[in-house]
Amino acid sequence: MGVFDGWLLFILYLASQALTVWAFADALVRPAAGYVAAGKLTKPGWAAITGLAALVIFWQQTPMSLLGLPAVIAAVVYLVDVRPAVRGLPRGNTW
Repeated sequence: MGVFDGWLLFILYLASQALTVWAFADALVRPAAGYVAAGKLTKPGWAAITGLAALVIFWQQTPMSLLGLPAVIAAVVYLVDVRPAVRGLPRGNTW
């Protein structure tokens, strides 16, 4: 493997690890009631999925593997679909 290939894979690893950790952290800070109100999977479900995705990327050390690609896809689905739906809901008391 050449130097360029090595650097490219390292950058892909860092980007995918940052993406999955961001999705996991965001899933933890959103209110649990927002997931149900938005009609999405529950907060523990998304926290488990995104947390497992972050661990898979960390263990595989490459997003270009049999388990790495679904892990990145799970994080992207959370960030593109679930996060905007949960974030758009009003928080707390509406008085």
